[in-house]
Amino acid sequence: MKVEQIYTGCLAQGAYFISSDGEAAVIDPLREVKPYTDLAKNKNVQIKYIFETHFHADFVSGHVDLAEKTGATIVFGPNAETSFKSHIAKDNEEFSIGKIKIRVLHTPGHTPESSTFLLIDEEGNEFCIFTGDTLFIGDVGRPDLAIKSDLTQEDLAGMLYDSLR
Repeated sequence: MKVEQIYTGCLAQGAYFISSDGEAAVIDPLREVKPYTDLAKNKNVQIKYIFETHFHADFVSGHVDLAEKTGATIVFGPNAETSFKSHIAKDNEEFSIGKIKIRVLHTPGHTPESSTFLLIDEEGNEFCIFTGDTLFIGDVGRPDLAIKSDLTQEDLAGMLYDSLR
């Protein structure tokens, strides 16, 4: 198993390329898909899944182009509604990539469809989690980006609290 971050500093955006035993997944790809197809070619792996933690308002994702170029399945969490071919995962649904798995955990709050992805290694151990904009070091993702808002901090905190119930 190998986990690689593709970080774009000007957008403060991190995508992830995860590979195991000839297969790969990409989490939150940027618009330009060549870095992912080049990685797949260089590692001799097939991109099987493209996971999106949520719909992104701050950058354009390359998920549709990447799926067209690779035949990979685009995966969103529960509550997502798309106009393109995708798989809307259920909470706790698991996807196999080589000898590892990724489990979808529905974590609404930042957006209604926000999900985090738990990486389970070859031995079945919980290895790491990809949180997108749901959770940051010392902070959480704002829940008001999808709506017109003049909400107070108290209102926003209440929205996050209610999303956990």
